[in-house]
Amino acid sequence: MDNLVERFLRYVSFETQSNFSVTHCPSTSGQIVLAEQLKNELIELELVDVELDENGYVMARLPSNVEHDVPAIGLIAHMDTAPDASGKDVKPQIVENYQGGDIALGIGDEVLSPIQYPDLRKLLGHNIITTDGTTLLGADNKAGIAEIITAIAHLKANPDIKHGDICIGFTPDEEIGRGANLFNVEKFGAKWAYTIDGGPVGELEFENFNATSADVICHGVNVHPGTAKNKMINSMNIAAQFQLMMPTEETPECTEHYEGFYHLKSMEPSVAKTELGYIIRDFDREGLEQRKAFMQSKVDELNRSLTKGRVELILTDSYFNMREMVEPHQHIIELAKEAMIACDVKPDIKPIRGGTDGARLSFMGLPCPNIFTGGYNFHGIHEFITIEGMEQAVRVIVKLAEKTSEKYQ
Repeated sequence: MDNLVERFLRYVSFETQSNFSVTHCPSTSGQIVLAEQLKNELIELELVDVELDENGYVMARLPSNVEHDVPAIGLIAHMDTAPDASGKDVKPQIVENYQGGDIALGIGDEVLSPIQYPDLRKLLGHNIITTDGTTLLGADNKAGIAEIITAIAHLKANPDIKHGDICIGFTPDEEIGRGANLFNVEKFGAKWAYTIDGGPVGELEFENFNATSADVICHGVNVHPGTAKNKMINSMNIAAQFQLMMPTEETPECTEHYEGFYHLKSMEPSVAKTELGYIIRDFDREGLEQRKAFMQSKVDELNRSLTKGRVELILTDSYFNMREMVEPHQHIIELAKEAMIACDVKPDIKPIRGGTDGARLSFMGLPCPNIFTGGYNFHGIHEFITIEGMEQAVRVIVKLAEKTSEKYQ
């Protein structure tokens, strides 16, 4: 586990927040800066085929050290952090041997509380890395990067551990749904892969939401308020009417497990035009289509009721449930389970209530389940990760490489 924490703390110091409003790849320059750093580290590890392309994708390969043929496997993590909270000037703190109770974040009043986050109660005695309460941490997904590189360094330093070719890929812009857009599956060279992008220890995921973005655009008319009678149409009032038509019990804060939702994630208000940005999620493809049809029906209903102003809906599919692409390759799930069990980690197979690069890559011909990092509360200032969880992820990656080689002897 040499340098695991040091690597992680180094990576979170890079500002790599991605940006929805930018169309080129990567969407922010900080991702290229981190990509250059990772490229140099992979070269220092004497990997082969190390490359950073113009779009910010980093690839490399650890060559096989066995004589028999072993399918090349891939390990993938993303470099960007979520736009939901600042990723600039991250100041991590390490809480050693956590003994329960609230954890003060920084010097303000912000705390990480087991009342709000009961998972903390399971982590007594662990060493926890938190934020200072002003930014996210970046464990999503810089923990995955640190764990992959640490595992590769361990394999390099211990040639008695047998493995086939291991392909490494670090991607930009995953958090804005574009991480797989320009990923060259053929060049990557793996037969299958694993994203190291999950949460608590044991998570193993091969199904995810079907996802669609829904932009509801409410059109009004702006007139000086002093002369607005019978002329002004305030689009924000129309937007409020629409939001009240959405089911309050089918939102992220009211759903779990296999339950889908509608989520109002953004709003750009003005009198003349208000844009509501929703995401729609459902594990069943037919269920997703029904949700899309429901939103369209509400737009049509509101338009019929309006004497002035209008509403339009733009639906854009983002990704689909990778289960249909991964399930035919059960052996890659079994290998991950065997690796976890061999490391005294109980596999916790559950659906991803979100998406990963692996979801898109699975539909591009690279079956790609998701493995834990040891992190919690991604995308916000209460994000944290345990050092023990990160170490277990490294052990599982190493064992996964070894188990794959053994299977194909």
